[in-house]
Amino acid sequence: MTKKQLTLITILSVIAMVLVILISRRLWFRLDLTANKAYTISAVSRNLHTEIPDQVRITYYLSDKLASVHPVPGEIEDLLREYAAYSRGKIRLTVRDPVKAGLNREVEALGIISQQMEIVEQDQANIAVVYSGILIEYLDQVDVIPFAFNLGTLEYDLTSRIRTLVRGTEREAGFLVGDSGRQWSREYAIANQAFAQSGFRVRVFNAGEEIPDSLPVLFVLGGVEDLDDWALYRIDRYIQGGGKVLFALEGVFVDQNGGLESRVMIDKGLQAMVSFYGATVKSELAMDVSALSLSYQSVDPSGSRVYRIIRYPLWIGILNQNGNPDHPVTATFGGLDVYWASPLELTPPEGVDAVPLFYTTADAWSQTKNYSANPEMSYLFQQEAAETRGPKILGASLSGKFPSWFAGVPKPVREGSEEELPDMPSEAKESRIIVIGDSDLATTLIQYTRSDRNFDLLIKAADWLGNDDDIIGIRNRLPQSGRLDKITDQSARVKAMAFARYFNVVFIPLAVIALGIFRSIQRRRSLRAANVKGKETPDAV
Repeated sequence: MTKKQLTLITILSVIAMVLVILISRRLWFRLDLTANKAYTISAVSRNLHTEIPDQVRITYYLSDKLASVHPVPGEIEDLLREYAAYSRGKIRLTVRDPVKAGLNREVEALGIISQQMEIVEQDQANIAVVYSGILIEYLDQVDVIPFAFNLGTLEYDLTSRIRTLVRGTEREAGFLVGDSGRQWSREYAIANQAFAQSGFRVRVFNAGEEIPDSLPVLFVLGGVEDLDDWALYRIDRYIQGGGKVLFALEGVFVDQNGGLESRVMIDKGLQAMVSFYGATVKSELAMDVSALSLSYQSVDPSGSRVYRIIRYPLWIGILNQNGNPDHPVTATFGGLDVYWASPLELTPPEGVDAVPLFYTTADAWSQTKNYSANPEMSYLFQQEAAETRGPKILGASLSGKFPSWFAGVPKPVREGSEEELPDMPSEAKESRIIVIGDSDLATTLIQYTRSDRNFDLLIKAADWLGNDDDIIGIRNRLPQSGRLDKITDQSARVKAMAFARYFNVVFIPLAVIALGIFRSIQRRRSLRAANVKGKETPDAV
């Protein structure tokens, strides 16, 4: 090859590389290796253009400093560009750095928030104010994602918010805290934040307050001992009008402020009404070998305070394989954590379909009498294990036209009040109900067991109850983090841990040493063969 040819090939190679770089700015792809294609834009998002009459404008306010030190903003921008690419011109994307553009005050007035982050530049660590917020505009309506940094939920957030703006309807979820000793702003503060971040407008109802027919979904949290007939009539009438409800209640009261003393709930009507709809919440405490850890303080015989950590079978970690794969809410069930839960028995009336959503393991059992929840008396936990062992239904869905709990009886009245309840609808409409045998799964109790995954199921339930089944499909594709408690059998767990320990500590190092010895022997043989061949080769004449 001549020098001129070499120079020409080099120049052409450089030009080809430049062209590839330029083309890659427009033609790009992302390789998604997750099991459920969590980072591939879904069909409902690709087809949003069919629902959008006018153009949707998305502005991604991203600080260049953040993008230069972290990969997530780039992945978010890629996802937003996919929305624009599939929208057929119905979605327009703009990416701006508010710091460079001097728009800090303007974007923060819109609801986009800044974060302080330590950034190392030229061997110096500095605190920089960075943005990663998304503004969505449609006609004169606006919605924001204040700080986007979770790629796993981003598609769900974007599609649900775009659809809400285009439809001109607000995603709402109503919550009625039935237990008089609890408050939404206190015990359910984390739940409030989770639903708000998912784009729901949260409405809190007092017991007995009128529930509008337009409300998409209502969560009734507890209330077995507190909700009277007046409050139950409001709920029953809402269901008769086609309202969708999630009931979270149990059949056994565990006093969390009084030594965990347990007793049967004194039902004021809620438990009976839910049973009438088709799901009986048993007066039992479910227990399972798939148990969460409980840490507590006790006093030893010497009078010293000690901290103990135990596997507490009354706090159940429902495994992802124990969800119903055929139901939209649990199609890709990521597990759920429940506390002092009660099993369900499904007895649907005519015209109502009942479907279990999730179970305990087959090694679960129940306490049906002489309840004991005190971890210091764990020797009592197994007293009914032999006769009650087996899988327990802890969540179920009901669909159809539900009979009215108040059919054929006079409307309730409140003493000292002249207010009269409205009549029931002349005919029941199709409705949906979900029943979960635990009202603690959404309380601040979850922070002790790091059970934020509970809200994933509750938000899916809200979407299904509100008839947004295709939106659930997006949330079902979120990347799932595996739990380390899938092996519930203690002996099997010990064997698995021992195998993992010896495999990593013994086998892998020995394999590396053996490979090194093998390569060394092979090299010596090659050198010997080369020397022998060299000696056998006659000198050139």
